[in-house]
Amino acid sequence: MTSKISGGVKVSVETFYQPEYSNPMNSEFMFAYRITIENNNIFPIKLISRHWDIADSNGSKREVEGDGVVGVQPVINPGTSYQYVSGCNLRSELGKMSGTYLIENVLNKTTFTVIIPSFNLLVPFKMN
Repeated sequence: MTSKISGGVKVSVETFYQPEYSNPMNSEFMFAYRITIENNNIFPIKLISRHWDIADSNGSKREVEGDGVVGVQPVINPGTSYQYVSGCNLRSELGKMSGTYLIENVLNKTTFTVIIPSFNLLVPFKMN
């Protein structure tokens, strides 16, 4: 698991290769990732949007942006967390993701950026 704290928010990431949704013969590799967002602030926060940078070991890069995560803009109260699972497809066995969340302080409506730590997406048989 990879974690990072910024803006009083801890973001932790776990990754999972999805062989049942992958087709290595066609260079299609599917990964899932579980993200836990912990609010260590004294005020509630709302996740407004996300920005991802995705790099594949074959040299391709792409960016993904959008409102909220998995279709919601969760409000996370102080001392609590929010968890979701999403996925990413790659054209090679190895890749990397990193990004940011735009977060709103629910009390005063100011926004700030929280860093999503960089994490690797790796097919298990490549670790040998």
